[in-house]
Amino acid sequence: MQNELLLMMPGPVPMPERVINAMSRQAINHRGEEFGGVYADCVRALKPFFGTKNEVFLLSGSGTAGMEAAIGNVGVGRKIVSLVNGKFGERLAEIGGRYGDITAIESEWGHPLRLDALAEALENGAEVVTMVHNETSAGILNPAAEVGKLARKHDALFIMDGITSIGGENVAADEWGADIAIVGSQKCLAAPAGLSAVSVSERAWERLSEKRPYYLDLKAYRKAASKKPMETPYTPAVPLFFAFREACLIAEEEGLENRIARHRKLADAVRAAAAAWGLDLLPVSDALHSPSNTATAILYPDGISDSDLRSGVKKTGIQIAGGQDRLKGKIFRIGTMGAVGTYEVLATLTAVQGTLQKLGYTPAADGVSAALEVLV
Repeated sequence: MQNELLLMMPGPVPMPERVINAMSRQAINHRGEEFGGVYADCVRALKPFFGTKNEVFLLSGSGTAGMEAAIGNVGVGRKIVSLVNGKFGERLAEIGGRYGDITAIESEWGHPLRLDALAEALENGAEVVTMVHNETSAGILNPAAEVGKLARKHDALFIMDGITSIGGENVAADEWGADIAIVGSQKCLAAPAGLSAVSVSERAWERLSEKRPYYLDLKAYRKAASKKPMETPYTPAVPLFFAFREACLIAEEEGLENRIARHRKLADAVRAAAAAWGLDLLPVSDALHSPSNTATAILYPDGISDSDLRSGVKKTGIQIAGGQDRLKGKIFRIGTMGAVGTYEVLATLTAVQGTLQKLGYTPAADGVSAALEVLV
């Protein structure tokens, strides 16, 4: 990897060699036994990561395709309430506005969701609730269980974006009442970008909209998946399915609990480094909201520009992320998701600390040593 950037972002993430190699093969018939077996392996492996016994389908489209599939299949003409405290919550609201009567309940990005306003909207007849479980744009983990409980109390469908939490954080879609949950391939599962997967509850099937997207029609995916061998309704991105299966098998081999613990430990190390440097995290925590364990958002100190820090770190062969939209220039983000470990995190923190010092910022203490205390 001498000439390759180490991606320490909230996705895409570095991929294991097994995943990369899985794509390097001749084309196959996507209506045959071999592809059906690949698809079935992915679904079997994914269900524990979703925390679901519901049907799971793979879409040849990124996480945003999964978002649109969720809303477009159950939200047409319905009252949709979207909880927004970051870029991707905002995206769900924008998609909701294409299909239904949208109400966006906005918080400042990185701040707790307004659950009281959600309860009021549900009492006023909201039929669908959308929420991002792990809002990496602001580095905050949102309370899916509480949102799901409110939705069920008012018999509303709950769409949960788990794009950056499934496979790296505890997710219990069935227990939380998530009627449709979504994951993206290039995040915690460390596969190539371009696939998403959705789980669908019986309640969601019972409330399918009559007019649904053509390519993202979940009823069509259900019909195709029921065949033997399993199929997709339209031509899938076959090489990505091979890679995704390998990524799922690697995650299975590690074990869900071990994988979650690794993600949390790596994030703890990054948070320890930030504290040692004297830098604050963006998200505002409370009893229900906490910092993300797959992407840490750190506020810039005065006098340090986003372009200078990230370009300096990039010169060391490592790429971290900046803020998006209204957070641009205010934060930098370090991803701890997928297949990365102690080596990658320590290398990243060393590069960030060195670049901060080069740019004239004097850390309060040695962040790398603080991270090492967590990791070893």
